[in-house]
Amino acid sequence: MKKLINDGLRVALLSALPITELRGAIPIALTIYKMPVFSAYIFAVLGNIVPAIFLLIFLKPFSEYLRQWYYFDIFFEWLFKRTRRNTEGKFEKYGALFLLFFVAIPLPVTGAWTGSAAAFIFGIRFWYAFPSIVGGVMIAGVIVSLASLGVIRFF
Repeated sequence: MKKLINDGLRVALLSALPITELRGAIPIALTIYKMPVFSAYIFAVLGNIVPAIFLLIFLKPFSEYLRQWYYFDIFFEWLFKRTRRNTEGKFEKYGALFLLFFVAIPLPVTGAWTGSAAAFIFGIRFWYAFPSIVGGVMIAGVIVSLASLGVIRFF
C-alpha cells in the first residue's frame, strides 16, 4: 500500500507538469511503476486537475499585475484584441464545449495547462471552464489508458 501511494504521488506530480501532463504520466505509471490501471488513472487525473484550478484562478490577476509595466500592457492588449476579434461570437456560445474537446484530445499541447490558458484568453468564466477542463482531462485519461494497454491504436 505504501508503495502504491508513493508511486501514485510521483504519478500525480508528473501529471501536474505542463510538459508531460497525464499523457506522459499514465504510460509511466503502467510501465515503470507497474500500477493498476485504475490507480494510475485516478492519480494522473487528480494531478492534472490541480494546476488547472490555480491557473484558472490566478492567470487573470497575474496578467493584471504585469500590465502595470508598459511592454506587458502592450502585449496583453494585442493578445486580447487579436484573439477576441478573430473568434468574436463563436467562442462565447460554444467556448466551454470547445474547451472540453480541446483538452480531451490526447496530443501534445492540448491538455489542462493549455486549456486553462485558452479559457483565460477567451474570457471563459471559472465555473464554465473548470468542469470542461475536468471532463476533458477525464476523457483524455481514458484514451491514454486504453492506448497504453494496447486496447486502441493510433498508428
